[in-house]
Amino acid sequence: MSNPATPPAVGVLDERAPLTFPPGFLWGAATAAYQIEGAAAEGGRTPSIWDTFSRTEGRTVAGHTGDVACDHYHRLSDDVRLMAELGLKSYRFSVSWPRVQPGGSGPANAEGLDFYRRLVDELLANGIEPWLTLYHWDLPQELEDAGGWPARDTAARFADYSQLMVDALGDRVKYWTTLNEPWCSAFLGYGSGVHAPGRSDGADAVRAGHHLMLGHGLAVQALRAARPEAQLGVTVNLYPVTPATDSPDDRDAARRIDGLANRFFLDPLLRGQYPGDLVADLAKVTDFGHVRDGDLATIATPLDLVGVNYYSRHVVAAPVPGAKPEPYWRAPSCWPGSEDVRFVTRGVPVTDMNWEIDAPGLVETLRRVHEEYTDLPLYVTENGSAFVDAVIDGKVDDVDRLAYFDAHLRAAHEAIGAGVPLRGYFAWSLLDNFEWAWGYTKRFGMIYVDYDSQTRIPKSSARWYAEVIRRNGLAAQ
Repeated sequence: MSNPATPPAVGVLDERAPLTFPPGFLWGAATAAYQIEGAAAEGGRTPSIWDTFSRTEGRTVAGHTGDVACDHYHRLSDDVRLMAELGLKSYRFSVSWPRVQPGGSGPANAEGLDFYRRLVDELLANGIEPWLTLYHWDLPQELEDAGGWPARDTAARFADYSQLMVDALGDRVKYWTTLNEPWCSAFLGYGSGVHAPGRSDGADAVRAGHHLMLGHGLAVQALRAARPEAQLGVTVNLYPVTPATDSPDDRDAARRIDGLANRFFLDPLLRGQYPGDLVADLAKVTDFGHVRDGDLATIATPLDLVGVNYYSRHVVAAPVPGAKPEPYWRAPSCWPGSEDVRFVTRGVPVTDMNWEIDAPGLVETLRRVHEEYTDLPLYVTENGSAFVDAVIDGKVDDVDRLAYFDAHLRAAHEAIGAGVPLRGYFAWSLLDNFEWAWGYTKRFGMIYVDYDSQTRIPKSSARWYAEVIRRNGLAAQ
C-alpha cells in the first residue's frame, strides 16, 4: 500500500523555505554484520546463532541464509565509495562477534579484526564517522550451547569481547553502541522463537533481557576505562503504545505492552530499576530471582547518548476469549504474562512488513524519552521501511520509501523544535539485505542489491537523501 504523503521531486529541494537541521547534525545510514557481510566461513569466522537458525529447516523464508548476503566482506571498498557518493557523515555498522572472537571466548582473531580495521580506516579516509555496534544479534553458537543470554555468564563474555574491540579500534572509533534492540534478542529469540536461537520460554526471555542489559553495563564500564573520551550508548527499539479505546481494560492492555516493549529496558538502563507494575505483571512468569545485588547499578552505568530505533506504533486492546494470536513478531509468546492482549490494525497505510506507517509516533517516542527519562543526546539509530522494489530501465524509483523518509525526517525536525536534543539520524538501511526470518524477500535498502550479480543500484530515495544531507534540511510543505 502506498504512503499517501507526496514526496518532493527526486534530487530537488524547495529553496524558498527549507526546514534546516542544527549545525553538525549527524546524517548516516545503518547496517548489521550478518545481514550484509557474507563470508560466513572465511577469515576464521565460526557460526553464530543466526547461522544455525537460518540453516534449520522452516526457520527462514525459502531456507535463505546469510552465507553470502550482500558479500560486503569482499566488496567493502566499493560499498564505502557508495557511502561517500551519498555524502554520509556517519556509518553505523555492527561487528560479527564470532568473526573477531571465534567461539565467544579466548583471544581475538587477527584476520577478523583486520577486516574491521580496514573498514574503519576507509570510512575515516572518506570523511565518514564510524559508529560501531558491538552486538546486533549474532551470538557465537558456542555461547548459546552453554546457555545463551538466559545464562548469566554470557554477560561476562560480552564484556570480554567488548574489551577486545576497544583495544583494537578505540583509537579510531569515537561512537560505540553496546546492544542493538535487546527486546528483539530477548523476546523474539527466546520468547516467540521467530528469531535466533528460536527458543520459546517466557522466563528465559525475561532472563535474557536482564543479562543483555547486564552485559551492556559491564561493557560500558570496560569501554569507559579504556577510552574515557569515547561516546558510549545503547540502542533500544521503542514504540508508542496506544489503547484501542479509552476503556479501562484497553488502557490496562496498553500499560502492559508498554511495560514489556519499552519500560522493561528504559527503566533499568536510565533509572536503575524495574517498574513495579511490570514485575507484578510477570509474577506468574518469573520471580526475578536472576537479578542480583548490584546488577541494576551496573546496568545503569552512565551513558553519553541513547539510540532510538523507530518503525511503527502498537495499538492494543483488552483480551477476548478465544481470539487468535497475531502472527510473527506479535506472536503471543513475545509478551510473557500478557499473551492475550490483542493488537489492533487501524486500516492505515502499511509497509511491506505490514507495519503501520505512523510518523507522528516518532515525535511522541523521542519526546517521551527526553521528557520522562534523560537529558542525554538522542540519535535515531534506525528508521526505514520495506517496500516492493522493481528495476525498470536500470533504475529503482522507490517513491513510497522516499515519502516514508520525508515524513519521518519532518517528524524528527518537529521533535527538535519541541526541545528534544536529537543529534543525528541513521536511515535503515544502506543496502537491501538478509532480513532475518524473512530472508531476501523484504527490501529496506536505499541501494538496491541484485543478489545474483551483487550489482548495486542507488534508488530514488538514496539520491534524495544525498540531497537532504548536502542541504542539511528538507523542503517546507
